[in-house]
Amino acid sequence: MRKIFLLISFIILFSCGEEVIDMPNNLISKEKMIDILYDMAIINAGKTTAPQVMEERNFVPMQYIYKKYEIDSIQFVSSDLYYASKPLEYEDIYEKIEERIKKEKERFEKQNENKKDSLNQEK
Repeated sequence: MRKIFLLISFIILFSCGEEVIDMPNNLISKEKMIDILYDMAIINAGKTTAPQVMEERNFVPMQYIYKKYEIDSIQFVSSDLYYASKPLEYEDIYEKIEERIKKEKERFEKQNENKKDSLNQEK
């Protein structure tokens, strides 16, 4: 994952306004890419929070992603590199992911608050 991030950063730094990378034939749609990268962010958060759970269940994150979205590693990497070669498009993708994560966080915080309120009322 770190190598991919470094490669993407390298592409972004050296891309001007020209087509750095040709569009792959099997390009993953922008909306699907947002979903994939969102899921990857959630999985990575889970790996840092409770890695033993994933180990116990033999959970392999990228296998799960590939199966869920019916893609393969080459399609994912080539699509990711293509979007990364377009900094404004890539920034938009990550802004949408960040917005989605914030909404989910707010939803969970509200649920926790409601649970605490109901527990306090029971006492």
